[in-house]
Amino acid sequence: MKAKFALFGLLSFVFVGLAQAQEGWNWPSDEKMEAKAREYNAAYNDYMKADQFIKATKPLHWLLVNAPDLNEAIYINGVTVYDGASKETSDEAQKKIYQDSVMTVYNLRGEKYDNTANWIENQAYYAYNYYRGDKEKVADAADYFAKDIELNGEINTPGLVPAYFDLVYRNYAYNQAYSDEEVLDIYDALYARLDKAEAEGADVSGQKSTLDQILVNMEIIDCDFIQNKLAPQMEADPSNINLAKRVFQYSVQYKCTSSEAFTKALEIVDNDSPTFSTSQVRGMRAMQSKEHAKAEEMFTRALDLAENDNQRAEVYYDLAKAQAQQGKKSTARQSALKVLDFDSSKTADVWNFIGSLYMGSANDCRGGQSRVKDYSVFIAAYEAFAKAGNNSGMANAKARFPSKEELFTEGYQEGQSINTGCWVGQSVTLRTRD
Repeated sequence: MKAKFALFGLLSFVFVGLAQAQEGWNWPSDEKMEAKAREYNAAYNDYMKADQFIKATKPLHWLLVNAPDLNEAIYINGVTVYDGASKETSDEAQKKIYQDSVMTVYNLRGEKYDNTANWIENQAYYAYNYYRGDKEKVADAADYFAKDIELNGEINTPGLVPAYFDLVYRNYAYNQAYSDEEVLDIYDALYARLDKAEAEGADVSGQKSTLDQILVNMEIIDCDFIQNKLAPQMEADPSNINLAKRVFQYSVQYKCTSSEAFTKALEIVDNDSPTFSTSQVRGMRAMQSKEHAKAEEMFTRALDLAENDNQRAEVYYDLAKAQAQQGKKSTARQSALKVLDFDSSKTADVWNFIGSLYMGSANDCRGGQSRVKDYSVFIAAYEAFAKAGNNSGMANAKARFPSKEELFTEGYQEGQSINTGCWVGQSVTLRTRD
């Protein structure tokens, strides 16, 4: 095994109280047996209160064997006694006997009182502490948690969730007890339990981190596993949203985002429950595939889902690039300028983008009637690059300004205002390249 997990800090202590006043005492009908039962009941309680647990085991054992129907209290307190005895002894073999006795007392209680659902989680807690390092018994410990979920629908105490998954890990490593898919099903169910606790206001960040670390150490998941094992299942059942979410999560976690599986999972997850991130990533993937219309659709949706100004600025810039790739240059300029409404630190990026739009529009905007007017687009580009502080862009644009001769020939003067026309539609001050 590759790691040991210090889970005690994460486990909420499961309190097993003393039971002194249970109703329904069934004393033996034989007077001598009744007297002995009363004597031993008092004796083990006195020893237990004095923390003399090993001494308490002897009268308690007599009661469990000879007066098993006496009262549920002997089973409730039996856990305290045998667990205390296991801590009191220094003999490792005897310690294990006492620990096994705790499990036996719980099982006998379930047989007699049919209320296992009420305390199975406590039994699982003790089993984890006793058996997590025991190859032969770790499966039993895991089974107690599985029984808890079967009887109660979930592990009630979120702090115990990592303990169960740690047992799954150990049982998987020691005994190859689960398939990879079964491990992932258990992981997903336990993570969902923590999500529920978090939604109810609990801080389960530590438990989630432990679950993730255990899964990583199991070395089940890699990009090949996602693509070859999970992806075919997702393709066969695209309506399985939980499976798609699993593929999406694992692809991100294990850096497999260039795979076809991630692309498909992203699409399914985003269609089912879109978020800013999923829609933005879909837009970026569409841009990489040169599906610019699809990218614009995804970025527009991401804009609707944005939760803060930083996200709005980010996606407006993405949107501008998608629109520019479709030749929607005027719309792209509007989207780029919207970036500055939310993040003024993007000024250089925005004006460089607009300057490049203008530079790339010379052929589109060439009317062929006036070289001065046709070249005025480069003056607009120069002014945009100037706002960006881009000296290289400015020099590149200036090299395409009209010449003094061209101004003179067409009857223009340097310093005169002219409108570029076309979609650029900017009034610029005429300058020359020479």
